[in-house]
Amino acid sequence: MEILYGMALSVHIGLAGNYNSLHPHVRLENNHYIAGVYYNSMDDISVYGGLKFDYEDYWIETALVTGYDTNLVIPYVRVGKDITNGIRLFATPAVETYGSINNIGVVIGIELLSK
Repeated sequence: MEILYGMALSVHIGLAGNYNSLHPHVRLENNHYIAGVYYNSMDDISVYGGLKFDYEDYWIETALVTGYDTNLVIPYVRVGKDITNGIRLFATPAVETYGSINNIGVVIGIELLSK
C-alpha cells in the first residue's frame, strides 16, 4: 500500500462558474484500489474510493466521490498520463448547472505527487 501526498492545478473548460483550481490531497493506492481526500473545485472537501487501471504510462480511474452540490455521492472518471515520476497530466468530464443552463465541459490539469 502506498500513501501519496499531492497538489493538482486544474483548468475548467466549457464551464461558466468560477471554480477553485488548487487541489491538495492525500491518497492511498493498493494494487488497483484507490481512496483519498482532496479539496475540490467547489471549495469543499471530497472523499473518494474506486479503482485505477494502468497501461504503460497511461491510466484510468473510476470512483464514487462526495463533496459536490448536486448529489451526496456521484460517479467520477479520470484519465491521465504519467510524465515523470511524481508528475501526471489528467482530464475528467464535468457537468454544471449554471442558472437554468446545463453545461458539459472538461477539467484538465497537472498533478504533483510525493510518497
